[in-house]
Parts: sequence; structure tokens; C-alpha cells
Amino acid sequence: MLNKLFIHLLMLHCLVLFSSQIIAKTQKYGPKEFTVENKWTAIVAAYEPEIKAIDHAFSKLDDAQITETITIKGVKYQLGTYKGEPIVIFTTGISVPNAAMTMQMALDYFPIDRVVMMGIAGAINPEFQPGDIAIPERWYFHDESVYVNPDKKEAGEFILPDYYEAALARYKARELKDPHAPKYENYGFIHPEEMAVVKEGWDTPKQMPYFTATPELIELTKKAVAAVSPIKMPSGHPIQIKVGGNGVTGSVFLDNADYRQWLQRVYTAQVSEMESAAVGQVCFINDVDWVIIRSISDLAGGQQGKNVENVFDGIASGTGTKLMIGLLDQIVNL
Repeated sequence: MLNKLFIHLLMLHCLVLFSSQIIAKTQKYGPKEFTVENKWTAIVAAYEPEIKAIDHAFSKLDDAQITETITIKGVKYQLGTYKGEPIVIFTTGISVPNAAMTMQMALDYFPIDRVVMMGIAGAINPEFQPGDIAIPERWYFHDESVYVNPDKKEAGEFILPDYYEAALARYKARELKDPHAPKYENYGFIHPEEMAVVKEGWDTPKQMPYFTATPELIELTKKAVAAVSPIKMPSGHPIQIKVGGNGVTGSVFLDNADYRQWLQRVYTAQVSEMESAAVGQVCFINDVDWVIIRSISDLAGGQQGKNVENVFDGIASGTGTKLMIGLLDQIVNL
């Protein structure tokens, strides 16, 4: 009887030790560490007309396959291949918080080392018309700002917090060194500022005026522009494609001519939309390559009368998707 009790206790002790080892192995903090050699390209859009254009294009291609569709926390991920290379397609959702959250989740869930985002945008550059395409090199947040009271003692002046006056001095000093630094000015009581960013290897957060797309992907995009068949509107009118320059992101559907001109002065912006800088920031923090294609759906308030984004969102998504496929061709040939 004692021997049986001893054996029983010994087995129970071993089971507890084994269980504790299993628990210890599964209680690792932080995102997954992927060891696959051939990591994936993420193909990303923000909302329905954009992802519909991508799905439609892939359904017509013999060398594009979707092998599995899974949903995690409400986000649908389509896993597959393009010309044999692994891809994942998903929608971030509209606006900055959704884009940042969904992009980080994807990088935590899947072995992604490259992000190609395609979507629509409002034209800030007055040369653009619906259907034209911009691929900015840099992306800025335009609505990170301070709202302040007017100075009742001096007309046209505002009462600025001390910290913001110090920040403005740093911004002005940067303008002398960085040709891409914003040339900040206030828009009425709205005074632009920058958030601080931190990443692995930095001791403290740093204010960053913009995030720069991966130069190699910008160069591949230029090759794609030269290689693809001319992209045209349904009317047959050829579109304009501009690689380079600046784009701006904010939690704002922009439809105001005066603010549009302000974005031209401060950021030399080509286009405005609601996700790209957030995607760029997440990729920058995670050391993941990225580039963003934006096709013009509207004039961001520069038009006469009502905004026509709803007329051109599907058409613009289609023109952008054609260039995106051309870029994927360049990527798989690396």
C-alpha cells in the first residue's frame, strides 16, 4: 500500500513538473519570432472599393492564388501566392487608429517583411485629376496639433504653451538642415506639431516629421511605371503617374480648398488621405519594407461644388491596382 502511495505521489510530482515546463515555454511575452526564410509580401488596402479592386484583379490572374482565408479579431486575411511568392491580403479599416492597429497585428501574426499598400486619396497637387496616381516617398501626419486661444492683446496672435514655443524653435532649426522638413505655420487657432516615436535601440522617443518609404521599393515602382501598359480611365484618357514627393495623413476627410492650399505650403503635399503615415510608422518601428500607391478619387475641396469621391472611388481603385500588380511583378523578379 505504501509503495502504491509512493508511486502515485511520484507520478503526481512528475506531472506537476512537466506541466510547469509546458507553461513556462508558452508564457513567452511579445510577438512571434518567425524563422521562415521566404517571408511574405502584405498587400494592404483601407476599405471596401479598394479591396474589391484587388480581389477582382487577382481573380483574373492565373498565377495568383488564394489558398486560405482566416479571420482574427474580426479582420479577414487572405493567404496565398503571387507567381509562387507568399502573400497575405487584408484591409486595415479607415483612418489612423485602425490602420496602426491592424498593421501591427498583421506583423505580429504573419512572417511579413514587405508591405505594399494601395488605395485612393484626395489630390493636393492641383495637377492631379481623378484616376491619376501618386507614390510619395515621404508621409506626414498633418493634423497632430495644438488648439490655442487668441491673444486678446495682439490681433492675429495666439497664446502658445511654453512647450510648444520650444518645439517650434526646434522645428525652425531643422528646416535649415532638412530640405523635407515641413515649413510650419498655423491654420488659425490650429498649430501643427509632431508626436514622438520610439523604436528598438533608441533610449528615448524622438519627434519625427515624416516617415520615408523604402528606397528600393520606390525604385521598383519606377521600374513598374516604365514596364506596365499605359493605364487609362474608362473613357480612354491616359492617367498621370508621379513617383516621389510627399503625402499627408490625418483623421480627416479633407474637402476644404483653403486647408488644401495650407497643406501645399506647409508640406508640399501631393495627396491627402487617412492611413498611410500610420502604416509607414508601424513598418518603420518594425523594420519592415514598405511603399504606398495612392490613386486620386477627388480634389480634396479643390473642386467646384460637391466632392465626387463616391463617383471615382471604384475607378481610382482600379487604376491603382493595375500599377500595384506591375510593382508585384518587379518584386517577384528580385
